[in-house]
Amino acid sequence: MRSDKILVISSGSGFTADALQNNLKNAGFVTEFAEPKMKAIEAGMFDCDIVLLLAGDFVYEASEALVYVKDITADDDIPLCVIAYDQELAEIEKYIPEERFKRIFKRPFDAKNVSEEMKEVAEAAWKNRMEKRILLVDDDPTFLKMLQGWLSGRYRITAVKSGMQAITYIAHHTPDLILLDYDMPITPGPQVMEMIRSEISAAEIPIIFLTGKSDRESIMNVMRLKPQGYLLKTMSKEAIVEAIDNYFTAHKWDYLN
Repeated sequence: MRSDKILVISSGSGFTADALQNNLKNAGFVTEFAEPKMKAIEAGMFDCDIVLLLAGDFVYEASEALVYVKDITADDDIPLCVIAYDQELAEIEKYIPEERFKRIFKRPFDAKNVSEEMKEVAEAAWKNRMEKRILLVDDDPTFLKMLQGWLSGRYRITAVKSGMQAITYIAHHTPDLILLDYDMPITPGPQVMEMIRSEISAAEIPIIFLTGKSDRESIMNVMRLKPQGYLLKTMSKEAIVEAIDNYFTAHKWDYLN
């Protein structure tokens, strides 16, 4: 049975915090409380599934912690929720945009109702984490948009327009696959791949090249870099989608043969 962990960021215990903790426990959650300080939050993030910000007077003096919370929940893998009075929420939104929150509970609140809604948040987050994530890297905005449209109904897609944007992205996220354009200005695909492979945390991310060149010499040049495979941009939508589906289901690449 799945047991989701909620990190509750709050300034100390009290009746409100205790009631919230008891109701979350009764709803099947594991809870951990952290003071609104970066080190405490970082320590509490281990195996964390959801972050719940239980606001208080601390929000007026915790700008660094709030920015940190915004950064660590930038990926939808860890949803962020908040319990706050209107004035506290206005202060929080100076650092964390409203659209970042999966749920906003206004104080005074019903702890049982919060717990029930958190189960919905947990279920959605779990389903979200089960989806494969693909990073698309291509300097051609037309092709990028088209490819994103083809794949977005089947995978979680992030699209960037340059190699350096890709490097920045994977510094904070770990996609299940990178579709990398071979011919890009400034930082071409092979150089981007070398940079990714040089980072221990990103070295094992599968990379499949995108190329418009189908001659044997060009293909061999691509394959010398030992990516997980290659796609020709001239392939049909059906062939590209099928190839990516096959990669995820069998972790093999038929187009190498």
